Amino acid sequence: MFKSLPLTVRHVQATESRLQAIYDAAKLGLKGDTLALASGLRPEEYQHLCQFDALAEMAARKGKADGEREMADILHKAAREGDAKAALEILKHQHGWVAKQSITVDIDQRISITQALQEAEMRVIEVTIDETPHRANDAGFLINNRNKDGNDYTNSNASAPALSVRLQPNHGAINTQSKD
Repeated sequence: MFKSLPLTVRHVQATESRLQAIYDAAKLGLKGDTLALASGLRPEEYQHLCQFDALAEMAARKGKADGEREMADILHKAAREGDAKAALEILKHQHGWVAKQSITVDIDQRISITQALQEAEMRVIEVTIDETPHRANDAGFLINNRNKDGNDYTNSNASAPALSVRLQPNHGAINTQSKD
């Protein structure tokens, strides 16, 4: 069951006490509906009062300005007394100052040539390819198989070579044998 709320029409006027209440609420930083309620008015009453009486809106503006002035005085006093955080906030919000966003990293590292060579030798892999034992006539590598008459185009050793590869890094030996 719904009960009705009694409706009473109030005639709101900009009295000295009402303007002081609006001023005090605005000085605290309140705005809109919260300002109206804190000064003892319903939000729609405050809007009507501001529309019909310019003093109500002026009281709200004056209260806001005086509140800002009071806080600015406190911040400036703290900054003058050595509060670095207060000084930074004034710089950021009033003067548009922005802290530097870059980071500089300086690393000074010296490299020894002998140390670099030792590290490179540790990473070297030795590879040995031995084709001679697998040749048909044991004549050696193909580039050394020349006939005595100087004809380089004849090759009696044309079979496919078997490949024997031995990889040996410093940390151990790997033997790979492959035959074709």
